[in-house]
Amino acid sequence: MLLVRGRGGGTALTGTVYERGERAPTFKGAPDEDAPYVWVCDAFYEVESGGSELVVDGEAIRVAFESPAPRGFDTREQALAAAKEHVRTQFARVGVREADVEIEVEKRDPE
Repeated sequence: MLLVRGRGGGTALTGTVYERGERAPTFKGAPDEDAPYVWVCDAFYEVESGGSELVVDGEAIRVAFESPAPRGFDTREQALAAAKEHVRTQFARVGVREADVEIEVEKRDPE
């Protein structure tokens, strides 16, 4: 599995790309089991009230989380490109500029 982690504004977000032969989690909305690469990550957006507190660039904001966004892909490159774009989009939703987001990919053995 590949962990795709974005850091920006003093916070971080990590999602997972499950690779060919690894067992991705199954839940409502999960992609077809036959997809060789599956990306799973939370999605969030800023809200006026409720939600959870998140500190971005030293300022406390409130965010609400959507259901995980599982997506299936045919190639590792497609999955990683989509994962990086998803992470950048989440940071943009809370006001962190794309240029200020650092993304790293870490290979992990599935447990």
